[in-house]
Amino acid sequence: MRIVVTGATGNAGTSVLAALARDERVTEIVGLARRMPRWQNPRTRWVSADIVTAPLEEIFAGADVVIHLAWLIQPSRDEAVLRAVNVEGSKRVFEAAVQAGAKALVHASSVGVYSPGPKDRRVDESWPRDGIASLFYARHKAACERILDGLEDRLRIVRLRPGLIFKREAASGVRRLFLGPLLPSPLLQPRLLPLLPLPPRLVVQAVHGDDVGEAYRLAALDENARGAYNVAAEPVLDGATLGRLLGARPLRVPERALRAAADATWRARLQPTPPGWLDMGLAVPLMDTRRARQELGWTPQVDAGDALLELITGMRESAGFDTPPLDPGTGGPARTGELATGVGARA
Repeated sequence: MRIVVTGATGNAGTSVLAALARDERVTEIVGLARRMPRWQNPRTRWVSADIVTAPLEEIFAGADVVIHLAWLIQPSRDEAVLRAVNVEGSKRVFEAAVQAGAKALVHASSVGVYSPGPKDRRVDESWPRDGIASLFYARHKAACERILDGLEDRLRIVRLRPGLIFKREAASGVRRLFLGPLLPSPLLQPRLLPLLPLPPRLVVQAVHGDDVGEAYRLAALDENARGAYNVAAEPVLDGATLGRLLGARPLRVPERALRAAADATWRARLQPTPPGWLDMGLAVPLMDTRRARQELGWTPQVDAGDALLELITGMRESAGFDTPPLDPGTGGPARTGELATGVGARA
């Protein structure tokens, strides 16, 4: 079986490639990325390609499955660039997979595709999926799913909707994309945080990157898999759970105050994450993952709290991986490259 993976060098992509390489049914993996990695994965051939401009049908020719992971989080200050990749680029991937005759397409959707929902009960994959209006990421995920709705009679389509994806190897990449260069690494130490200021509705779900990789492997190789699957580990990360994990006392703060702080620091270019990400954390529903567990046979091996602690430790220790998106050196010496790009003004 030949599988093509777009966005193969990122947080999810590196775990997906590793999971595929462990399955002997996969005879060739074609990893697409804009920048070539030094990392070598078994039975993997690397192709340098930008999904906005590359001749994708030629690259996808002969593929049994296309797994689409390519996505931009930054530059958060330029939505035109983000949409060109996330929506228009994804549309090119979907259409090229159909035209190339791929049997299946597995798309990286997200909890962010969901409309606002409950925090006191779980929702299944039928929950409305209009995203969160204030966040480009959620709007773009919802737009991609609408495009896929029109292609379901052309090939087998799977949409995986994971929660937050954490792993040590992604620490430098996650920090660069979401925290920026101005936060000193020594402060990423739970014992230095006596109070944890959180609104009650800031309740999220997470999953380890390696468990996500396994979910993609199962979805790609199971010919009966189709439709959407929620993917998240236990426990749910609410204020009480985060307080226990981090050794801090949760402190209730008003949502408006926290959002105002997020907005002000983003506008002042002190950090690269716009306040819509907070809106998403406050608004998205808790997901029921029974379908993935029962129909795909997916079982997470790392609990959500351990995955979070692994990521935080990795950030403090500048951990990374040998691909451009995850390499600690990508931000430049002493993170000066991140400052030079305007803290969210460029990727």
